[in-house]
Amino acid sequence: MKPRDFGGGGQLNVLGGPLQSCSEAPITGFFRDGCCNTSEEDLGSHTVCVVLTTEFLTFSKARGNDLMTPRPEFDFPGLKPDERWCLCAARWLEAYRAGKAPKVILNSTNQTALETVPIEALKQHAIDLH
Repeated sequence: MKPRDFGGGGQLNVLGGPLQSCSEAPITGFFRDGCCNTSEEDLGSHTVCVVLTTEFLTFSKARGNDLMTPRPEFDFPGLKPDERWCLCAARWLEAYRAGKAPKVILNSTNQTALETVPIEALKQHAIDLH
């Protein structure tokens, strides 16, 4: 299992540039490499780099995905507001449609997210768009 290679030695972000790190603390990504890299094995498409909010974490828990509770058996620390995390594209889109979407770091969001999420929606929530 290895990340998809989109050419040029690495994966690309939604702006067409090199995919940048999302978070080393907590360590995120499908491959737990700090980036929102993906591959065919990443069925959840953990490709959207977000800055978590209490509102989103509560929304996600209500939808059956508790990201706040530590799960040591999976080496999962539990997440807190203001931390960055590679989120599943479909979960972000669901939260967006419900008005609960967290902010997005476009330079760290994998271009594969665009297969699920419109770029306009991501840009509306971007914190790194100048």
